Amino acid sequence: MMAGDSDVTSRLVQRLAAFGERTKRRWSAKTLPRFATPANGFEMATPRSIVNPSAMSIGSSVKLGPGSELKANLRYPGSWLKHPDGEHVNQNFEPRLVIGDRVTATASLQVVAFSEVIIEDDVMFAANVFVADGTHASVSGDVPYKYQGITTPLPIRIGRGAWIGQNVVILPGVTIGELAIVAANSVVNRDVPARTMAAGSPVRSIKRYDIVAQEWVRVEHEQT
Repeated sequence: MMAGDSDVTSRLVQRLAAFGERTKRRWSAKTLPRFATPANGFEMATPRSIVNPSAMSIGSSVKLGPGSELKANLRYPGSWLKHPDGEHVNQNFEPRLVIGDRVTATASLQVVAFSEVIIEDDVMFAANVFVADGTHASVSGDVPYKYQGITTPLPIRIGRGAWIGQNVVILPGVTIGELAIVAANSVVNRDVPARTMAAGSPVRSIKRYDIVAQEWVRVEHEQT
């Protein structure tokens, strides 16, 4: 093969790849469900899972990477978690899931709402973040937990411009303040104040932003 032929082949492969990517994006956009709001510019890469989109308000220009799941659960359990003899707790919910403008997630964001989860504008998620306002009940140590229902849901709010690191778990009832940072692998079981860096399992504040000094300062003492 001549050098010129190689260049032509390379350009053809690149064009075909670009065409394939454009086709994939168009198909992905066309197969999105109808949400409670217009969700202008919303992109959610495949594979993806969206449950009860009519209970979801999505802002503009939201971009969620592959493997992400958005669930606004109306009832528990789903078909996979039912006991074959009906020996499970049945529950109904009125969920609300709100995602603000320009929220982004690298990949595998999982958000589960039984009551209310609010994610404000410009929040940034790294990969593999889990957010849920309810969790499996553990009232009895004699019954498989998937048959015991869901604990009383407690609303979650993630403030404007917050940065949530990789593999973070955000538990029910938590508020993360605006422009807060949660480090990778943290378990958030308590509120994180605005403009605060927090890390650990369970999470603890480690730095706060001093607006007057315009710098991050270490948190020496934290009440538990």
